Amino acid sequence: MSTTLEENKRPPYGIIAILLAGAFISILNETLLNVALPSIMRDFEISASTVQWLATGYMLVNGVLIPVTAFLIQKFSVRSLFLTAISLFTIGTILAVISWNFPVLLSARVIQASGSAIMMPLLMNVLLTGFPIEKRGAAMGVFGLVMIFAPAIGPTLSGFLIEHYSWKMLFYVTLPVAAVILLTAIFLLHDKKESVAIKLDGFSVILSSIGFGGLLHGFGSAGDKGWSAPEVYLTLIVGAIALVVFILRQLKLEVPMLEFRIYRYPMFALSSMISVTLMMAMFGAMLLLPMYVQTIRGISPLDSGLLMLPGALLMGVMSPVTGKLFDKYGARILAITGLSITILTSFMFSRLTMETAYTTLMLLYTARMFGMSMVMMPVMTNGLNQLPARYNPHGTAMNNTLQQVSGAIGSALLITIMSTRTTTHIEELAGSGLAGQDLINQATVEGINDAFLITVFVALIALVLSFFMKRSKPGEDFRDQPVKAKEQKEEPLAEPATQV
Repeated sequence: MSTTLEENKRPPYGIIAILLAGAFISILNETLLNVALPSIMRDFEISASTVQWLATGYMLVNGVLIPVTAFLIQKFSVRSLFLTAISLFTIGTILAVISWNFPVLLSARVIQASGSAIMMPLLMNVLLTGFPIEKRGAAMGVFGLVMIFAPAIGPTLSGFLIEHYSWKMLFYVTLPVAAVILLTAIFLLHDKKESVAIKLDGFSVILSSIGFGGLLHGFGSAGDKGWSAPEVYLTLIVGAIALVVFILRQLKLEVPMLEFRIYRYPMFALSSMISVTLMMAMFGAMLLLPMYVQTIRGISPLDSGLLMLPGALLMGVMSPVTGKLFDKYGARILAITGLSITILTSFMFSRLTMETAYTTLMLLYTARMFGMSMVMMPVMTNGLNQLPARYNPHGTAMNNTLQQVSGAIGSALLITIMSTRTTTHIEELAGSGLAGQDLINQATVEGINDAFLITVFVALIALVLSFFMKRSKPGEDFRDQPVKAKEQKEEPLAEPATQV
């Protein structure tokens, strides 16, 4: 029986189920390969900076393509877009399975990413259009389960597979799942939307690619190469300039590729600011903790992944619950409560030692994820709720793009702080009796603590902003405002003419 997307009827649960499955496998794939990078280095005899392109390239393609999804969602049907996305993802997975050298594997990841970039904004848009505003919290809570749960279990699953099999097993596991989702979508996914006759501005695509791609590459490379490397500061400068020109061009176009005037809606602008600060804190910490656990404490990748698993499971359970609480109480109380928990646990992580117990780390990480589960989707949904329906594709594309950029910024910032403070602590601890690797390990722990302390202040900014949140309802389309103003000016002039 086919599933059809129709307005003003029951939510399209069939379409959403298929899209959720596709989004889950694509996001899971994003983090699945991180643990396997050392094995790939050995097999292909390449350097760490080279193998890192498997992660960086995936992130860059997402950052470049996600802004274009606002146009794609408006122009094409859900069926055609999803089939294109899952087909690209499946083709990339097949290529990864048979990859015989690194360039082929990198090409496979790029093809996978090109499909993955379409799925998340598409799913969010279907959820926004398919549910009335008073039920969106629960719907977006299910979406939050996918967005947060999938990348969280990635390291655990990857660690288990790598410990027992070759890194190619990661793709062998993904391939049949992707193939089943593709076949299901071919036979069951249908909607009535016809292709809309709007054109994509090619120059905007170029500016967007250079702008967002430059920022992502620059910040993504800063933690490894340092801020003084030409590859870092030149790409950041070029990216920033291109992004400014891109924004100015969008403000002048009658049909922009990405509508930046949605920031006229205050709750959407506020939700973006809170989401950016929270993503910076979360993504950075997701790098710092494995570094402490594996590099300093010598805990295996599998045990490192298992340490994070309870937090991932709790976050997955909480997302739908948080969505229902959002529908009932709004985002403000949830954000304040969740951010308070995040701040407290982040502060506890800034007091790590060489003897901090494994169970303590697990409990702290689980509590931190619990706090974040109360913030992310409610804040994002509250902001999107203020947008008129025609701007939903732009809102979802903007949010997904900001997540990519803020995650890269947060990771680069915290890794830089950790590195510089580690150097300082080595000098401070030189006369303490520690030497060799013990000195380096202790200094690195202190550097990680300093970086976690920065996440406390970043989360504090989000907490202050959350006090200004109000429950949203769809705002007036800003394109209609000038028309109404003109009509109001003309009406008084018409009255005397009528009297005469």
